[in-house]
Amino acid sequence: MYVSNFGSDSVSVIDGSTNSVTATIALGAAPVGVAVAPSGMIYVALNGANTVSVIDPATNSVTATISVGTAPEFVAIAPSGKIYVTNLWSNSVSVIDSSTNTVTATIPVGLQPFGIAVSESGRVYVANYAANTVSVIDGATDTVAATIPVGVQPIVLAVSATGTVYVANFSASAPPGTVSVIDGATDTVTATVVIGPTATPNGVAVAPSGKVYVSGYNDSTVSVIDAATNTLTATIATGALPSAMAVTPAGSVYVAETGAGAVAVVDGATEAVTASIPVGSQPSGVAVGCRVVPDPSPVRPTFTG
Repeated sequence: MYVSNFGSDSVSVIDGSTNSVTATIALGAAPVGVAVAPSGMIYVALNGANTVSVIDPATNSVTATISVGTAPEFVAIAPSGKIYVTNLWSNSVSVIDSSTNTVTATIPVGLQPFGIAVSESGRVYVANYAANTVSVIDGATDTVAATIPVGVQPIVLAVSATGTVYVANFSASAPPGTVSVIDGATDTVTATVVIGPTATPNGVAVAPSGKVYVSGYNDSTVSVIDAATNTLTATIATGALPSAMAVTPAGSVYVAETGAGAVAVVDGATEAVTASIPVGSQPSGVAVGCRVVPDPSPVRPTFTG
């Protein structure tokens, strides 16, 4: 498990079998999004440096630094091996060739792109925070194929194994917070799930079971959505300001508690918090690796649009 610490300029490495931090990797300049490639290499967006750091998990050291757009936020890995990075103030997505660690394309999208996710078919979805839209990128051509209106201030998203897209709408300027459900086959919104009167959704993840988890930043909760009915089935109390989330293959949910400097571990079977792992200051990104346990998602705690 890899956790980016925005306030500590570092990445914490967590052993998922013991839920303990085994290493802390010094980076710099406000790391936000983190993702793990099939090779095991870790890609971290450094918001304050306009770069992406590449970390070798064998040595926990930075092996490459890639210049991207202005204020990179989140990172997603495509089945093809391409790396996609949202650039908040450039209104673009950088495409990185993971074999050479070079930028091969820059794709214009909507205003203030934040979260990004890739479906198993290779379609790329981008949450445009200030445009209230999701851009859909054709992974074969790296061009925008569709733009979908969603809720207020879409911030992060996740894609299920069946291609359904879940968009967390932060909604700080127009509560309540919601989740837009998009049919990936038709690129249309098929449902809107209200999370709560005070919740500002700031993280979303889909479990192998099909459950959808949504972090409520303002009210320090994680909501559970039944994907079959698009209804809330549970609300789980967490530490302060939960944001990014990731789910392991076994169904455990790791939640970055941005205001607590910790990561909460939620048992996917009982939907109870079973551990809280101290990490660095303002954890903002969580990723599950293919070598160890680590998506998205989330926002600097002071950012409200």
